[in-house]
Amino acid sequence: MRQRMVVFLVLIVSLFVATRSHAETDTCSQLLQQHEYDDAIKECTRQIAGVVKTPSMALSYLHRGIAYEEKDQFDLAITDYDQAIKMNPNYAEAYNNRGNTYLLKGQPDQAIIDFDKAIKLKPTYDRAYFNRGQANLAKDQFDKAIADYSKVIEINPNLPRAYLYPVYFYRGVSYGSLEKFDQAIADFSKAIEVNPNSEKAYDSRGNIYLLKGQADQAIADYSKVIALNPKNLKAYNNRAIAFQSKRQFDQAIADYSKIIELNPKIAQAYFYRGIIYAVQAKQDQAIADFKKTIELNPKESSVYYNLACIYSVKKNVKDSCAWLERAVANGYDKWDSMKKDPDLVNIRDSACYQKIMKDK
Repeated sequence: MRQRMVVFLVLIVSLFVATRSHAETDTCSQLLQQHEYDDAIKECTRQIAGVVKTPSMALSYLHRGIAYEEKDQFDLAITDYDQAIKMNPNYAEAYNNRGNTYLLKGQPDQAIIDFDKAIKLKPTYDRAYFNRGQANLAKDQFDKAIADYSKVIEINPNLPRAYLYPVYFYRGVSYGSLEKFDQAIADFSKAIEVNPNSEKAYDSRGNIYLLKGQADQAIADYSKVIALNPKNLKAYNNRAIAFQSKRQFDQAIADYSKIIELNPKIAQAYFYRGIIYAVQAKQDQAIADFKKTIELNPKESSVYYNLACIYSVKKNVKDSCAWLERAVANGYDKWDSMKKDPDLVNIRDSACYQKIMKDK
């Protein structure tokens, strides 16, 4: 099943189960709680058809809609939520769930309309506020998202940890997107407090520290991600960037090498390791990494240009010009930079360089 945005669905069981006999007949909701979605659809359909009893026909449509949504059958889910709302126009939970489905379909504007309606019907509906926050985040309306997430905390500061974590995490994302870095760090820290094993929260806080120029704190957070998941390639990459910012090149090389060990097909790791080797004047290692980058991603023009620079530094005019020609052929067109780049000084008077740069 594909990755989906975090939203809160509402499964109504206790609100409509007044007696034990009702609980026994409402098999649909029980199957939903057990994540038996195909069987839940069948049982809810039996309720809707009148074959078995139901605590509420609108509830049966709601529950079947949830089952369809969990199976990514979004249009069928929306149809069932429509029916639930038709039967009960004040059904806040149905509006909330239909809004979730629109959001998962990539229709945040339509989702917000439904969340607004759910909140109007239930002004303290914390889940609808959270979901509207997710829709606003999807629209890059970060201030509105922050207001919605903050409202969730205001309404219910004692939410279960499973619900409180995403509120702090996504508010942190919103603050970070507005470059309100201290608030973002505070929220990611709160998310970590709620869920100490969250790779995403440590990684996100590390990113903010790096943007603030606090490389040591960033490295500590990326290292925590790696401790939680030694195969997290993104964390190795981000930690390498932090090491580079501190000019701790050997540590950065070690992280890029680990990425390559875990996945030899990632061209970016070879490229940035090659850059560091070039800075360290380890030209042969840099050449090997740049050529491997081209093997994996032959259309990246800057790699050809870097090879031209290295061969120029090595005073190999022929190969330097050959790689420069290939860089231009692949779209490299930073002519002013080429004219000023000190790494190309050894070929600047050559006929091949003059030919490449003619009329530029």
